[in-house]
Amino acid sequence: MPQTQARSTAAAAPAPDATVPYDLIELLFFAYRDFVGGPDLILAEYGFGRAHHRVLHFVLRRPGLTIAELLDILKITKQSLNRVLKELVETGFVEQRTGVQDKRQRHLHATAAGQDLALRLVRLQAQRIQAALADLAPEAAETVAQYLAGLIDPSERHKVQGLLAAPR
Repeated sequence: MPQTQARSTAAAAPAPDATVPYDLIELLFFAYRDFVGGPDLILAEYGFGRAHHRVLHFVLRRPGLTIAELLDILKITKQSLNRVLKELVETGFVEQRTGVQDKRQRHLHATAAGQDLALRLVRLQAQRIQAALADLAPEAAETVAQYLAGLIDPSERHKVQGLLAAPR
């Protein structure tokens, strides 16, 4: 087969599969892109990325969170967390406090600067969510929450629901 013909064959889109909800998959990609887009621009001002955002978000929501608890929430490697956490601590957005009962534990707390940044980011995302829900029926927020929960791995749903119900 000539090379030009092989290239055009490889570039052809696959035949549509009616069982694949391409529209919803692509809407989710675009929604996520725009949901994180504003915060990404702010984070870039500090040399931070999405991992920093996630850490800061959960540290703000759960003051005193341990590193083990944060690893369990984020499902990232300890090495990845340590790199991000080190940057957040060194730049004054997060502080680590030694555990009172267990001196080996490090409890994480957002500093005033960390709180300000985390709230700045969450306000952007809250505005986007509120604007999207504004055009829907009042009960739509519950339907959206059920849908999003349904996207979470079934083995994790109960734990996530517990986290949502009980911020510290």
